[in-house]
Amino acid sequence: MDTSDTNRRRMRSGAVALGGMGLLAATLVACGSSEPDKRCASRSTLEHLNAKECRTGGRGAYYYGGSVSNGKVTGGSFDKSAVTRGGIGGGSHSGSSGG
Repeated sequence: MDTSDTNRRRMRSGAVALGGMGLLAATLVACGSSEPDKRCASRSTLEHLNAKECRTGGRGAYYYGGSVSNGKVTGGSFDKSAVTRGGIGGGSHSGSSGG
């Protein structure tokens, strides 16, 4: 076996290790994502709708955070930036500012 074979093997094993680290990092970032939960709802009635109503010109809009109670969304916002999520094990919180 010559040194070029040894170098290729080292490069392959190094690439596998780096690829595995990248996958681990991506998984950890996804778990601590700051993306709030979203659901489809009517802006006028706050009625919880099927997700297809928020796609392709349906009558719904995405409602971020909060929950669904008696078929209506509550405790969140249609404004994604007004809602934060607390990472692993964190709950959704609605944010507002007084003035």
